[in-house]
Amino acid sequence: MRGFKGGMFGGEFRMGRKFAAGDLQLVILALLGEQPRHGYELIKILEERSGGFYVPSPGVIYPALTYLEETGLAEVEAEGAKKLYRITEAGRSRVEENRAMILHTFAKLERIGEKMAHVKRFFETDRHGADEGDDGDFMQDGGDIRAARVLLRSALRMRYPWSKPEAARIAGILERAATEILQGGRLETRG
Repeated sequence: MRGFKGGMFGGEFRMGRKFAAGDLQLVILALLGEQPRHGYELIKILEERSGGFYVPSPGVIYPALTYLEETGLAEVEAEGAKKLYRITEAGRSRVEENRAMILHTFAKLERIGEKMAHVKRFFETDRHGADEGDDGDFMQDGGDIRAARVLLRSALRMRYPWSKPEAARIAGILERAATEILQGGRLETRG
């Protein structure tokens, strides 16, 4: 499928533009097929379904909507200053012709949303900067340890999702660090 190769989340999206123009137009048509929507609603729906990973800009959504209107796949009605877009019969036919690709795309968005929720849970902090469940006492100094934790979280975020070998490598690093902390810096050397 165009626009979904390489990059983060198991090769499902590439960095930069997330959809090829035609794919985005089909996804928008499918969403309009569910019910008439404003452009802003479409942006929010795609953001929600991807767990915040894909947030199309108005500069991407509105030209796609204009194209769909100009080609007779969608129609627009003015609601004050807003425009409400609805799918036409020609648009419904286009959605049916491409139903498999659209369902595949929505499934990928859902998987990405689940992965993003996992990442967010992993990195959630309470208002004091401590992990949920921590009492936060060891963070009172707010200095070097906090900076190191922020750096660690950032490094993990940048590497996620990781392959099995990468996960094993990262787990080994974290286990060695935990062991060294517990031993007070007396890490046994391997021969």
